[in-house]
Amino acid sequence: MAHENAFRAAPSLAPEHDWAAASKLIRPALRPSGTAGSDGRDLRLPTGSNPARPIVAAGPAGLPIVYVIPGAGFDVVVGVDHLLAWGVGVEQVHASAMSNLGLWSDGADWVDESNGSRRVSWSDAGEGMDAARILLPQVQERLISALGPAYRILIGLPERNLLIAASLTEDDAEFAAMFAAFVADRARTADDPVDGRIFELTDGELVEYRPDHP
Repeated sequence: MAHENAFRAAPSLAPEHDWAAASKLIRPALRPSGTAGSDGRDLRLPTGSNPARPIVAAGPAGLPIVYVIPGAGFDVVVGVDHLLAWGVGVEQVHASAMSNLGLWSDGADWVDESNGSRRVSWSDAGEGMDAARILLPQVQERLISALGPAYRILIGLPERNLLIAASLTEDDAEFAAMFAAFVADRARTADDPVDGRIFELTDGELVEYRPDHP
């Protein structure tokens, strides 16, 4: 037993306690609108406050971003207590999380399909980072390249393990309705939902899709 324990990391070096370890693992995750937490900029802990409350950053189109450390069977959501233990600010956490996401995304596959003028591209690797890929500028550029030129590029983020995008021509309102129904249904039945709305990429930004506002 003593020999086995010799190979275990000391608790102080576990990601929850050690920034050097956590910085290599941490990743961003999108959460449903209204997710509550702290922005991580004021680490004072008033009496009665919860030190484990999650760090929540503002993402595109009003979608909250949290930061997670993957574990065996579950993820640990980064909270104020982690920042206090690590001695770092939320800017460092965000930078490391985005870097790790980018490294993963560069090697993760996409699926592309087309049917006439209708083109769809999606990511569903199932590692908890698919929806968050939309945060990466290189992913947005990849989708524009794969689906364009298009009248509009629709984006669905129904659950954490799915990012789906589609090209929309000016005269194909039926396809937009089908896409919206699919995204809403996936969000409704997902174990880890993000958002049942559909979005679009406009001038490098993710915004909520509105059929009457081209």
